[in-house]
Amino acid sequence: MARKLPTTSPLSQQYDVIVVGSGAGGLSTAVRAAYLGLSVLVLEKTEGLGGTTAWSGGWLWIPRNPLATEAGIYEDVEAPRRYVCSEMHADTLDVRADAFLQTGPDMVEFFATHTALRFIDGNLVPDFHQSAGHAQGGRSVAAAPFDGRQLGPWKHHVRPPLSVISLWGMGIASGADIRHFFNATRRVSSFLYVIKRLTRHLMDKVRFGRSTQLVNGNALVGALLKSALDLDVRLQTNAAVTALTHDDCGRVSGVEVKIDGIEYSLSARQGVVMAAGGFPHDKQRQAEQFTGNAAFGHFSAAPKDNTGDGITMAQRVGARIRNDLANAGAWSPVSLVPHGKEPIHFPHLIERAKPGIIAVLPNGKRFTSEADSYHDFMRALFDASPKDRQPYCWLVADHKAQRRWGLGWSKPFPFPTSYFERTGYLKKGRTLAELASTLSLPVGVLTETVVRFNQDAKDGIDRQFQRGASPYNRIQGDPEQTPNPSLAALEQGPFYAVKIVPGSLGTFSGIDTNEHGQACRTDQSVIEGLYAVGNDMSSIFGGHYPSGGITLGPAMTFGYRVANHLAQGDRVSVSAETTQKKENTDEIL
Repeated sequence: MARKLPTTSPLSQQYDVIVVGSGAGGLSTAVRAAYLGLSVLVLEKTEGLGGTTAWSGGWLWIPRNPLATEAGIYEDVEAPRRYVCSEMHADTLDVRADAFLQTGPDMVEFFATHTALRFIDGNLVPDFHQSAGHAQGGRSVAAAPFDGRQLGPWKHHVRPPLSVISLWGMGIASGADIRHFFNATRRVSSFLYVIKRLTRHLMDKVRFGRSTQLVNGNALVGALLKSALDLDVRLQTNAAVTALTHDDCGRVSGVEVKIDGIEYSLSARQGVVMAAGGFPHDKQRQAEQFTGNAAFGHFSAAPKDNTGDGITMAQRVGARIRNDLANAGAWSPVSLVPHGKEPIHFPHLIERAKPGIIAVLPNGKRFTSEADSYHDFMRALFDASPKDRQPYCWLVADHKAQRRWGLGWSKPFPFPTSYFERTGYLKKGRTLAELASTLSLPVGVLTETVVRFNQDAKDGIDRQFQRGASPYNRIQGDPEQTPNPSLAALEQGPFYAVKIVPGSLGTFSGIDTNEHGQACRTDQSVIEGLYAVGNDMSSIFGGHYPSGGITLGPAMTFGYRVANHLAQGDRVSVSAETTQKKENTDEIL
């Protein structure tokens, strides 16, 4: 049964800004705009706020961020510029990418200083690749854990974590948090830590019906929601926007929206911001945008409500939708968890890189470093697979690795594997030969693959794919595993496998915009009154994936930039450098 929204201000016919979507891009736009004195309405078509952000890790790639600077990590803007250029195979930056690099640190400073959002540093998190200008840390931040009880009744309207990657509905954060869970049966301190977390979670479930220990993307959404409420942003769920309205001059002036089945026409004095999450579940646009074997079935781990609404509405009023990116999607390996009529899509972001786990094609051979980024892993799978059918592979682990790290939805010890086996999700063989037979893999080839890998693992060198050679590979592994934190032999039966199919964390192709986030037509002229942020905005990196957090970092930075541009309209006077709201002074970029 749907919960009624907490008491809020009556719906007005007109606002300064209307934001369509409630992920990090939309909420950061709303918070910054409200801070600058604008009246803001956020429209979310589902019952839960947060969009894809609520299911994410909550990481933002922000080079030169204040947390890094405070830790003594200094770098000139030219270093990340050089890295982005090398990743995009370009001599010069997209003006939007340059604007992002310039403004990102100010965005973090604003939210950390003036809102309920707090950050933790990622000063040890390296970039994905060792291209020119790369860094081994200091370019990432994440939302700090947030106590959902601060939201009062609004806590029930934050989209819960994705069920299959949570523990009984409780999110587990990266870093120290997940290490404690992995070590709960190995160290007393970790066992006590986990007991404390689970006890609080049980109490929350009894009292509130959900966890209030918000971490990862849930913490980011919770903190932004609290900030929006503090600034009197009007939030409306179950609000499906159906069309943009415009005046006689072609300027976007508002939206047509259906709220709880009732149709409204609402106007926006300054502009409408599309932040509806891209098109990960729009099959028609996927058919137009996904190329090669990426087009043969797609199982995105993003919420199923992200069906390209914002992009489609912008296209109807003349916006250019980019279709020339290196990748139309932010690819991710996914497995299908049995669940009623439709499976749940499990994104393999963590265990794939752990020692004792490998990935093999239907021919029984490895095809890449399993510890590379999720996006690179899928690119390698596309390249290694036939072009006329859906690619797939198998993640394979021995008993020791599965019990230590889990394998996808099948959780590690002390959770038994029998349930996951009965559902058909987890495949098992007492020997490698038996597993190969179960998976219809050539027995001799799989055996040869594992023997070769095992020898390399014992030597600490993956001679085939250099797994563990890069800083990113190593940090994904196990620091206790020597001589290579990414490598361990698969020797102890029984052996397990999970089938991997193509998926994504979202989409890259979207509405073409300028450096202010304004939607552009094919001739590059601006559609006045229309903006885009988040995954509705076409990737500022041209469909490349240089580092973790390159979705949320630009989403929030352009939310900040869009709000600044909107505030320069007639209702609020904002200079190029400063604005004053009440007694606070803040830079405008």
